[in-house]
Amino acid sequence: MKTLYLDCGMGAAGDMLTAALLELLPEREEIIEELNNLGIPGVKVKAEAVSKCGIGGTHISVRVHGEEESEDMHEHTHEHSHEHTDEHHHDHDHGHQHHHHSGLHEIEHIVEKLSVSEQVKKDILAVFGLIAEAESHVHGMPVTEIHFHEVGTMDAVADIAAVCMLMERLAPDQVIVSPVHVGSGQVKCAHGILPVPAPATAYILQDVPIYAGEIRGELCTPTGAALLKYYADRFGAMPVMRTTAIGYGMGQKDFTAANCVRALLGETESAGDTVAELCCNVDDMTAEAIGFATETFLAAGALEVYTTSVGMKKSRPGIVLNVMCRESMKDEMVRLIFRHTTTIGIRENISRRYTLDRSIENVQTQYGEIRKKVCNGYGVTREKYEYEDLARIARQRGISVGEVLASL
Repeated sequence: MKTLYLDCGMGAAGDMLTAALLELLPEREEIIEELNNLGIPGVKVKAEAVSKCGIGGTHISVRVHGEEESEDMHEHTHEHSHEHTDEHHHDHDHGHQHHHHSGLHEIEHIVEKLSVSEQVKKDILAVFGLIAEAESHVHGMPVTEIHFHEVGTMDAVADIAAVCMLMERLAPDQVIVSPVHVGSGQVKCAHGILPVPAPATAYILQDVPIYAGEIRGELCTPTGAALLKYYADRFGAMPVMRTTAIGYGMGQKDFTAANCVRALLGETESAGDTVAELCCNVDDMTAEAIGFATETFLAAGALEVYTTSVGMKKSRPGIVLNVMCRESMKDEMVRLIFRHTTTIGIRENISRRYTLDRSIENVQTQYGEIRKKVCNGYGVTREKYEYEDLARIARQRGISVGEVLASL
Protein backbone atom coordinates (compact mmCIF):
# COMPACT_ATOMS: atom_id res chain seq x y z
CA MET A 1 0.00 0.00 0.00
CA LYS A 2 1.41 3.38 -1.01
CA THR A 3 1.77 5.34 2.23
CA LEU A 4 2.69 8.97 2.81
CA TYR A 5 4.00 9.79 6.27
CA LEU A 6 4.35 13.44 7.30
CA ASP A 7 6.75 14.14 10.16
CA CYS A 8 5.58 17.38 11.77
CA GLY A 9 8.12 17.52 14.58
CA MET A 10 8.55 21.24 13.78
CA GLY A 11 4.94 21.96 12.99
CA ALA A 12 3.64 22.68 9.51
CA ALA A 13 2.87 25.57 7.17
CA GLY A 14 1.51 25.56 3.64
CA ASP A 15 4.84 26.40 2.00
CA MET A 16 6.70 23.77 4.04
CA LEU A 17 4.23 21.04 3.08
CA THR A 18 4.44 22.10 -0.58
CA ALA A 19 8.24 21.90 -0.54
CA ALA A 20 8.31 18.53 1.24
CA LEU A 21 5.86 16.95 -1.23
CA LEU A 22 7.64 18.52 -4.19
CA GLU A 23 10.87 16.78 -3.17
CA LEU A 24 9.16 13.40 -3.46
CA LEU A 25 8.73 13.83 -7.22
CA PRO A 26 11.44 13.90 -9.91
CA GLU A 27 9.81 16.48 -12.22
CA ARG A 28 10.21 19.42 -9.82
CA GLU A 29 10.92 22.18 -12.34
CA GLU A 30 7.97 21.07 -14.44
CA ILE A 31 5.69 21.20 -11.39
CA ILE A 32 6.86 24.70 -10.41
CA GLU A 33 6.15 25.86 -13.97
CA GLU A 34 2.73 24.27 -13.73
CA LEU A 35 2.04 26.08 -10.46
CA ASN A 36 3.02 29.38 -12.08
CA ASN A 37 0.54 28.74 -14.88
CA LEU A 38 -2.45 27.80 -12.75
CA GLY A 39 -4.01 31.21 -13.17
CA ILE A 40 -3.68 32.53 -9.61
CA PRO A 41 -3.73 36.33 -10.09
CA GLY A 42 -0.27 37.91 -9.83
CA VAL A 43 1.38 34.85 -8.22
CA LYS A 44 4.95 33.71 -8.86
CA VAL A 45 6.16 30.53 -7.12
CA LYS A 46 9.87 29.79 -6.72
CA ALA A 47 11.69 26.78 -5.25
CA GLU A 48 15.19 27.15 -3.86
CA ALA A 49 17.62 24.75 -2.20
CA VAL A 50 18.39 25.63 1.43
CA SER A 51 20.04 23.99 4.42
CA LYS A 52 18.87 23.80 8.05
CA CYS A 53 21.13 22.33 10.72
CA GLY A 54 23.20 20.73 7.98
CA ILE A 55 20.20 19.09 6.25
CA GLY A 56 19.51 20.03 2.64
CA GLY A 57 15.94 20.68 1.56
CA THR A 58 13.67 22.96 -0.45
CA HIS A 59 12.11 26.28 0.46
CA ILE A 60 9.10 27.60 -1.45
CA SER A 61 8.56 31.32 -1.80
CA VAL A 62 5.39 32.91 -3.17
CA ARG A 63 5.31 36.45 -4.53
CA VAL A 64 2.06 38.26 -5.25
CA HIS A 65 2.56 41.15 -7.69
CA GLY A 66 6.23 41.07 -6.68
CA GLU A 67 5.43 41.19 -2.96
CA GLU A 68 6.30 38.24 -0.75
CA GLU A 69 4.46 37.29 2.40
CA SER A 70 6.94 37.88 5.17
CA GLU A 71 7.27 36.23 8.55
CA ASP A 72 6.08 39.42 10.17
CA MET A 73 2.60 39.09 8.72
CA HIS A 74 -0.47 37.75 10.43
CA GLU A 75 -2.21 34.62 9.29
CA HIS A 76 -5.55 35.05 11.03
CA THR A 77 -8.67 36.52 9.52
CA HIS A 78 -11.82 38.36 10.44
CA GLU A 79 -13.75 41.27 9.03
CA HIS A 80 -11.12 43.89 9.97
CA SER A 81 -8.01 41.75 9.95
CA HIS A 82 -5.70 40.61 7.20
CA GLU A 83 -5.08 36.90 6.59
CA HIS A 84 -1.42 36.21 5.97
CA THR A 85 -0.29 32.67 5.32
CA ASP A 86 3.16 33.30 6.68
CA GLU A 87 5.36 30.77 8.21
CA HIS A 88 5.58 31.20 11.93
CA HIS A 89 5.13 34.82 13.06
CA HIS A 90 2.10 37.05 13.52
CA ASP A 91 3.44 40.62 13.74
CA HIS A 92 1.28 42.50 11.24
CA ASP A 93 2.80 44.93 8.77
CA HIS A 94 0.36 47.83 8.64
CA GLY A 95 1.90 49.03 5.41
CA HIS A 96 -0.38 46.58 3.60
CA GLN A 97 -3.73 47.96 4.80
CA HIS A 98 -4.52 49.41 1.37
CA HIS A 99 -5.02 45.96 -0.15
CA HIS A 100 -8.43 44.63 -1.18
CA HIS A 101 -10.10 42.03 1.03
CA SER A 102 -11.76 38.89 -0.33
CA GLY A 103 -14.41 36.66 1.18
CA LEU A 104 -15.00 32.97 0.53
CA HIS A 105 -17.27 33.85 -2.39
CA GLU A 106 -14.43 35.66 -4.17
CA ILE A 107 -12.06 32.80 -3.39
CA GLU A 108 -14.51 30.35 -4.98
CA HIS A 109 -14.43 32.44 -8.17
CA ILE A 110 -10.62 32.38 -8.18
CA VAL A 111 -10.47 28.62 -7.59
CA GLU A 112 -13.11 27.88 -10.22
CA LYS A 113 -10.87 29.43 -12.90
CA LEU A 114 -7.71 27.52 -11.93
CA SER A 115 -6.18 25.06 -14.42
CA VAL A 116 -6.61 22.05 -12.13
CA SER A 117 -8.93 19.05 -11.98
CA GLU A 118 -12.40 19.34 -10.48
CA GLN A 119 -11.27 17.17 -7.57
CA VAL A 120 -8.40 19.53 -6.76
CA LYS A 121 -10.81 22.48 -6.87
CA LYS A 122 -13.05 20.69 -4.35
CA ASP A 123 -10.02 19.92 -2.16
CA ILE A 124 -8.84 23.55 -2.19
CA LEU A 125 -12.25 24.91 -1.22
CA ALA A 126 -12.66 22.27 1.49
CA VAL A 127 -9.35 23.32 3.09
CA PHE A 128 -10.32 27.00 2.89
CA GLY A 129 -13.62 26.02 4.47
CA LEU A 130 -11.82 24.55 7.49
CA ILE A 131 -9.86 27.78 7.96
CA ALA A 132 -12.95 29.99 7.56
CA GLU A 133 -14.93 27.81 9.98
CA ALA A 134 -12.16 28.15 12.57
CA GLU A 135 -11.96 31.93 12.17
CA SER A 136 -15.76 32.16 12.31
CA HIS A 137 -15.76 30.27 15.61
CA VAL A 138 -12.87 32.26 17.09
CA HIS A 139 -14.26 35.67 16.15
CA GLY A 140 -17.92 34.84 16.75
CA MET A 141 -19.20 35.85 13.33
CA PRO A 142 -20.74 34.04 10.33
CA VAL A 143 -18.43 32.42 7.81
CA THR A 144 -19.83 34.77 5.17
CA GLU A 145 -18.30 37.72 7.03
CA ILE A 146 -14.79 36.26 7.14
CA HIS A 147 -12.51 38.18 4.80
CA PHE A 148 -8.99 37.52 3.57
CA HIS A 149 -6.32 40.12 2.80
CA GLU A 150 -5.43 40.21 -0.91
CA VAL A 151 -1.76 39.26 -0.69
CA GLY A 152 -2.45 36.70 2.02
CA THR A 153 -5.33 35.24 0.01
CA MET A 154 -3.30 34.69 -3.14
CA ASP A 155 -0.42 33.28 -1.08
CA ALA A 156 -2.82 30.90 0.66
CA VAL A 157 -4.47 29.86 -2.62
CA ALA A 158 -1.00 29.12 -4.03
CA ASP A 159 0.07 27.05 -1.01
CA ILE A 160 -3.19 25.14 -0.73
CA ALA A 161 -3.52 24.59 -4.48
CA ALA A 162 0.07 23.34 -4.64
CA VAL A 163 -0.42 20.82 -1.83
CA CYS A 164 -3.74 19.61 -3.29
CA MET A 165 -2.16 19.23 -6.74
CA LEU A 166 0.82 17.35 -5.37
CA MET A 167 -1.39 15.06 -3.31
CA GLU A 168 -3.40 14.24 -6.42
CA ARG A 169 -0.20 13.48 -8.33
CA LEU A 170 1.29 11.36 -5.52
CA ALA A 171 -2.05 9.57 -4.99
CA PRO A 172 -1.15 7.81 -1.72
CA ASP A 173 -3.48 5.09 -0.50
CA GLN A 174 -3.15 6.43 3.02
CA VAL A 175 -1.74 9.52 4.71
CA ILE A 176 -0.42 9.23 8.26
CA VAL A 177 0.69 12.32 10.18
CA SER A 178 2.85 12.43 13.29
CA PRO A 179 1.65 14.22 16.43
CA VAL A 180 1.98 17.92 15.59
CA HIS A 181 4.49 20.16 17.36
CA VAL A 182 2.69 23.51 17.67
CA GLY A 183 5.35 25.51 19.53
CA SER A 184 4.89 27.37 22.78
CA GLY A 185 4.65 30.80 24.36
CA GLN A 186 2.87 33.76 22.85
CA VAL A 187 2.90 35.54 19.52
CA LYS A 188 2.28 39.17 18.65
CA CYS A 189 -0.35 40.18 16.11
CA ALA A 190 -2.14 43.36 15.04
CA HIS A 191 -4.79 42.93 17.72
CA GLY A 192 -2.63 42.02 20.70
CA ILE A 193 -0.85 39.00 22.14
CA LEU A 194 -2.14 35.54 21.23
CA PRO A 195 -1.28 32.22 22.91
CA VAL A 196 0.43 29.48 20.90
CA PRO A 197 -1.13 27.60 19.24
CA ALA A 198 -3.14 30.56 17.95
CA PRO A 199 -6.90 30.19 18.46
CA ALA A 200 -7.74 29.29 14.85
CA THR A 201 -4.98 26.67 14.75
CA ALA A 202 -6.11 25.19 18.07
CA TYR A 203 -9.70 24.96 16.79
CA ILE A 204 -8.67 23.18 13.57
CA LEU A 205 -6.45 20.74 15.48
CA GLN A 206 -9.20 19.55 17.81
CA ASP A 207 -9.08 15.75 18.14
CA VAL A 208 -5.52 15.78 16.73
CA PRO A 209 -2.55 14.81 18.96
CA ILE A 210 -0.49 17.99 19.49
CA TYR A 211 2.29 19.03 21.87
CA ALA A 212 4.18 22.18 22.83
CA GLY A 213 7.83 21.23 23.39
CA GLU A 214 10.52 23.72 24.41
CA ILE A 215 10.76 25.85 21.25
CA ARG A 216 9.25 29.30 21.70
CA GLY A 217 7.16 30.55 18.82
CA GLU A 218 4.37 29.44 16.52
CA LEU A 219 5.30 26.34 14.56
CA CYS A 220 1.96 25.32 13.05
CA THR A 221 -0.09 27.85 11.08
CA PRO A 222 -3.85 27.62 10.43
CA THR A 223 -3.19 26.79 6.78
CA GLY A 224 -0.77 24.01 7.73
CA ALA A 225 -3.22 22.69 10.33
CA ALA A 226 -6.12 22.70 7.84
CA LEU A 227 -4.12 20.80 5.21
CA LEU A 228 -3.04 18.18 7.76
CA LYS A 229 -6.56 17.80 9.11
CA TYR A 230 -8.05 17.46 5.63
CA TYR A 231 -5.64 14.87 4.25
CA ALA A 232 -4.69 12.78 7.28
CA ASP A 233 -6.31 9.36 7.45
CA ARG A 234 -4.89 9.10 10.94
CA PHE A 235 -2.33 10.64 13.30
CA GLY A 236 0.33 8.60 15.03
CA ALA A 237 3.75 7.00 14.82
CA MET A 238 5.35 6.07 11.51
CA PRO A 239 4.30 2.56 10.48
CA VAL A 240 6.67 -0.13 9.31
CA MET A 241 7.31 0.92 5.73
CA ARG A 242 9.83 0.62 2.91
CA THR A 243 10.55 4.21 1.90
CA THR A 244 11.01 5.07 -1.76
CA ALA A 245 11.41 8.86 -1.46
CA ILE A 246 12.06 11.40 1.33
CA GLY A 247 11.42 15.14 1.09
CA TYR A 248 12.38 18.05 3.34
CA GLY A 249 10.26 21.20 3.21
CA MET A 250 12.13 24.04 4.90
CA GLY A 251 10.71 27.04 6.74
CA GLN A 252 12.25 30.51 6.78
CA LYS A 253 13.11 30.84 10.46
CA ASP A 254 16.06 29.18 12.14
CA PHE A 255 15.69 27.30 15.43
CA THR A 256 17.94 25.00 17.42
CA ALA A 257 16.20 22.12 15.61
CA ALA A 258 15.95 21.80 11.82
CA ASN A 259 12.88 23.84 10.85
CA CYS A 260 11.27 21.49 8.34
CA VAL A 261 8.44 19.16 7.50
CA ARG A 262 9.71 15.73 6.45
CA ALA A 263 7.64 13.67 4.02
CA LEU A 264 8.33 9.96 3.58
CA LEU A 265 6.73 8.04 0.74
CA GLY A 266 6.86 4.28 0.72
CA GLU A 267 5.11 0.95 0.84
CA THR A 268 3.45 -0.63 3.83
CA GLU A 269 2.09 -4.13 4.00
CA SER A 270 -1.42 -4.33 2.62
CA ALA A 271 -2.87 -5.21 5.98
CA GLY A 272 -5.99 -3.16 5.34
CA ASP A 273 -7.04 0.11 6.87
CA THR A 274 -9.51 0.87 9.62
CA VAL A 275 -12.85 2.46 8.76
CA ALA A 276 -15.93 3.41 10.72
CA GLU A 277 -19.31 2.03 9.63
CA LEU A 278 -22.19 4.18 10.87
CA CYS A 279 -25.73 2.91 10.44
CA CYS A 280 -29.23 3.85 11.50
CA ASN A 281 -32.83 2.75 10.87
CA VAL A 282 -35.25 5.20 9.23
CA ASP A 283 -38.96 4.73 8.45
CA ASP A 284 -40.24 8.30 8.07
CA MET A 285 -38.20 9.89 5.29
CA THR A 286 -39.12 10.36 1.64
CA ALA A 287 -37.03 8.80 -1.13
CA GLU A 288 -36.00 12.30 -2.23
CA ALA A 289 -34.76 13.21 1.27
CA ILE A 290 -32.79 9.95 1.52
CA GLY A 291 -31.25 10.61 -1.90
CA PHE A 292 -30.23 14.13 -0.87
CA ALA A 293 -28.71 12.85 2.37
CA THR A 294 -26.75 10.17 0.47
CA GLU A 295 -25.29 12.77 -1.93
CA THR A 296 -24.42 15.04 1.01
CA PHE A 297 -22.50 12.30 2.86
CA LEU A 298 -20.53 11.35 -0.26
CA ALA A 299 -19.70 14.99 -1.01
CA ALA A 300 -18.44 15.38 2.58
CA GLY A 301 -15.95 12.54 2.14
CA ALA A 302 -17.81 9.31 2.96
CA LEU A 303 -16.13 6.27 1.41
CA GLU A 304 -19.44 4.55 0.72
CA VAL A 305 -23.14 5.16 1.40
CA TYR A 306 -25.87 2.58 0.76
CA THR A 307 -29.34 1.63 1.96
CA THR A 308 -31.06 -1.69 2.63
CA SER A 309 -34.83 -2.15 2.65
CA VAL A 310 -36.13 -3.68 5.90
CA GLY A 311 -39.38 -4.33 7.71
CA MET A 312 -39.62 -2.39 10.97
CA LYS A 313 -41.84 -2.30 14.05
CA LYS A 314 -45.55 -1.67 13.60
CA SER A 315 -45.21 -3.41 10.21
CA ARG A 316 -43.64 -0.30 8.67
CA PRO A 317 -41.32 -0.61 5.66
CA GLY A 318 -38.07 1.27 6.25
CA ILE A 319 -34.41 1.42 5.36
CA VAL A 320 -31.11 0.83 7.10
CA LEU A 321 -28.73 3.63 6.10
CA ASN A 322 -25.05 2.69 6.11
CA VAL A 323 -22.28 5.31 5.90
CA MET A 324 -18.68 4.16 5.73
CA CYS A 325 -15.93 6.72 6.43
CA ARG A 326 -12.39 7.04 7.72
CA GLU A 327 -12.12 7.12 11.51
CA SER A 328 -10.80 10.69 11.40
CA MET A 329 -14.11 11.81 9.83
CA LYS A 330 -16.37 9.86 12.16
CA ASP A 331 -17.52 12.75 14.38
CA GLU A 332 -18.26 15.02 11.43
CA MET A 333 -20.20 12.26 9.67
CA VAL A 334 -22.26 11.59 12.80
CA ARG A 335 -23.23 15.27 12.88
CA LEU A 336 -24.22 15.14 9.22
CA ILE A 337 -26.34 12.00 9.68
CA PHE A 338 -28.26 13.59 12.53
CA ARG A 339 -28.70 16.81 10.52
CA HIS A 340 -29.89 15.21 7.28
CA THR A 341 -31.94 12.25 8.52
CA THR A 342 -34.73 11.80 11.03
CA THR A 343 -32.91 9.16 13.06
CA ILE A 344 -32.41 9.61 16.81
CA GLY A 345 -29.72 6.95 17.15
CA ILE A 346 -26.63 5.82 15.24
CA ARG A 347 -24.73 2.55 15.61
CA GLU A 348 -20.97 2.33 15.04
CA ASN A 349 -18.80 -0.57 13.94
CA ILE A 350 -15.03 -0.30 13.45
CA SER A 351 -13.98 -2.50 10.55
CA ARG A 352 -10.81 -3.54 8.80
CA ARG A 353 -10.93 -2.80 5.07
CA TYR A 354 -8.81 -4.45 2.38
CA THR A 355 -8.47 -2.72 -0.98
CA LEU A 356 -6.60 -3.15 -4.22
CA ASP A 357 -4.06 -0.46 -5.16
CA ARG A 358 -5.69 1.96 -7.59
CA SER A 359 -4.28 4.28 -10.23
CA ILE A 360 -5.60 6.22 -13.21
CA GLU A 361 -4.04 5.92 -16.66
CA ASN A 362 -4.79 8.22 -19.58
CA VAL A 363 -5.23 6.16 -22.74
CA GLN A 364 -5.18 7.58 -26.28
CA THR A 365 -8.04 6.20 -28.41
CA GLN A 366 -9.78 7.03 -31.67
CA TYR A 367 -12.11 9.22 -29.60
CA GLY A 368 -9.29 11.07 -27.89
CA GLU A 369 -7.94 10.61 -24.37
CA ILE A 370 -9.92 8.35 -22.03
CA ARG A 371 -9.18 7.61 -18.40
CA LYS A 372 -8.77 4.00 -17.30
CA LYS A 373 -8.80 2.81 -13.71
CA VAL A 374 -6.21 0.11 -12.98
CA CYS A 375 -6.48 -1.91 -9.76
CA ASN A 376 -3.99 -4.50 -8.58
CA GLY A 377 -2.86 -6.39 -5.52
CA TYR A 378 -3.21 -9.81 -3.88
CA GLY A 379 -2.23 -11.35 -7.24
CA VAL A 380 -5.16 -9.68 -9.03
CA THR A 381 -5.18 -7.00 -11.75
CA ARG A 382 -8.33 -5.30 -13.04
CA GLU A 383 -8.81 -2.54 -15.61
CA LYS A 384 -11.89 -0.49 -16.34
CA TYR A 385 -12.53 2.62 -18.45
CA GLU A 386 -14.08 5.55 -16.58
CA TYR A 387 -17.82 5.49 -17.15
CA GLU A 388 -18.13 9.29 -17.36
CA ASP A 389 -15.65 9.37 -20.24
CA LEU A 390 -17.51 6.59 -22.07
CA ALA A 391 -20.86 8.32 -21.49
CA ARG A 392 -19.50 11.65 -22.77
CA ILE A 393 -18.33 10.04 -26.01
CA ALA A 394 -21.62 8.15 -26.39
CA ARG A 395 -23.58 11.39 -26.08
CA GLN A 396 -21.30 13.19 -28.52
CA ARG A 397 -21.48 10.38 -31.13
CA GLY A 398 -25.13 9.45 -30.63
CA ILE A 399 -24.27 5.82 -29.88
CA SER A 400 -24.55 3.56 -26.86
CA VAL A 401 -21.95 3.17 -24.14
CA GLY A 402 -21.64 -0.49 -25.11
CA GLU A 403 -20.78 0.49 -28.70
CA VAL A 404 -18.10 2.88 -27.49
CA LEU A 405 -16.62 0.17 -25.27
CA ALA A 406 -16.70 -2.44 -28.03
CA SER A 407 -14.79 -0.19 -30.42
CA LEU A 408 -11.89 0.53 -28.03
